[in-house]
Amino acid sequence: MTRETPPEGHLLNETEWHTLRALADVIVPPSEKYGVPGAGDEAIAKTIVKDANYGDKLARLIAALDTLNAMSQGVHGAEFALLREDQREAVAFTFREEQPAAATLAEQLVTQCYYRDDRVVASLGMELRPPMPEGYQVEQGDWSLLEQVQKRQPFHRPAG
Repeated sequence: MTRETPPEGHLLNETEWHTLRALADVIVPPSEKYGVPGAGDEAIAKTIVKDANYGDKLARLIAALDTLNAMSQGVHGAEFALLREDQREAVAFTFREEQPAAATLAEQLVTQCYYRDDRVVASLGMELRPPMPEGYQVEQGDWSLLEQVQKRQPFHRPAG
């Protein structure tokens, strides 16, 4: 990973920016086979930060990145982004076990933003367009799997 500075006007400091990108690439690595970037791609990382800020999750994301960096420093004596790939994966798995809420937040932000990227959508064979008004064809599943749910008594209070 190159160590360029974060984009101008960015909401993370340099260490947090590089940690986010490195962690995102651990969560969804790049694939030459499918011709897609990893989730640590600059454009995707910018979207992650934007979504975190919009949803008031930025402070929790920064805390998660700082915790991940502290864990990395404690085990390897270096920032997470400076570790070898195998070291990053090991620290990330430990982070997942010890900080499940923080790891889940990072995973959700990363995957949501990754699968909205046009390059990724195109690699999945989907049209690059909004889902509405045309919608998408969804393969029908086995509706009998819902029988137990349909038989269950309502657990909500009726409106009105």
